[in-house]
Amino acid sequence: MRGCFSYVLLVPGLVALLAVGQSPPAIVDGMSPEAILADARHKLDSGQQQQAITELQQLSAMRPQVKGLARTLGLGFYRTGKLVEADHKLAQAIAEDPSDLESIQLRGLTLYRLGQPAAAIPLLERVRQWMPNANADANYVLGLCYLNSQRYEDARNAFAKQYGVTADSGAAYLLLGGMLLRAHLPELAASAAGKAIERTPNLPLAHFMLGEVALFKSDVAGALLEFEKERALNPAYPAVYDRLGDAYLRAGKYEDAQEALAKAISLDVSSTGPFILMGKVLMRRNDPQTAILYLQHAEKMDSSNYTTHTLLGQAYRGVGRKEDASREIEIAAKINASNQLKLQPIE
Repeated sequence: MRGCFSYVLLVPGLVALLAVGQSPPAIVDGMSPEAILADARHKLDSGQQQQAITELQQLSAMRPQVKGLARTLGLGFYRTGKLVEADHKLAQAIAEDPSDLESIQLRGLTLYRLGQPAAAIPLLERVRQWMPNANADANYVLGLCYLNSQRYEDARNAFAKQYGVTADSGAAYLLLGGMLLRAHLPELAASAAGKAIERTPNLPLAHFMLGEVALFKSDVAGALLEFEKERALNPAYPAVYDRLGDAYLRAGKYEDAQEALAKAISLDVSSTGPFILMGKVLMRRNDPQTAILYLQHAEKMDSSNYTTHTLLGQAYRGVGRKEDASREIEIAAKINASNQLKLQPIE
């Protein structure tokens, strides 16, 4: 209402014009509605989201039927995280123009983010039907919507299309397995990885995925078997040695674990995982002094890791450095307390 009141002050006679059914010649500072829309879209594209929304809302209060207004407001609300408002405006835009692909796609993404994947599917399918090369976000979200709706075959087809592989190929099943693993569906992920191997026996990362699932289920022997198969196919992949090290550590085979982790570190010095695991292994082998070197390196890479500080505290205690041990245990306790605080529900 403030925007409408301001306009009445700027343009005398507006009420009289509306009373006889005539449209005012301009809305803001002599700009036509089309110019205002273009200006607002420019603001949206240049990061001035709130300014654009304010401008559009002022226009909407005076000329709600302007073509493209609902779509542009929907875009602004989506980009600022106001998803309920975005959904309302995008639905209005689609009602005004059922062929508006931008609004259809954006409303599909909005509904997914609102936790309504089943409602998003028909919209995103329409975009894919009319525009096969729709943007990657829409294709990816459509695949996630299928996963949420337990339409796994459709999900595989969507991910295959996104990544440009044949839908019935080993690669497509491996992609599906990765998405299922991220969705915390390990049994389904293992099934997809098995089908990937049936279609492409030497496909890299399929055995790795099966090993990850086995390790998740505490099937250490099964994990070792799969990781060794992956190593034979993919010997330059650092993560397979990291996972082998973890599995050997759990099996109590500390020498084998140390050897695998040394290979992981040789191939990739940018990951903290192998350094932390090496610290664990060396502690089990009663070598706290060498463990400290690896754990200190991990701490420099990531100073907020609870496990690193806990192990450092134990290692320092093992070599008689009581003050350093106390400091590390205190840091670990603070990190743990901070993490627990973040998990508390919002009142």
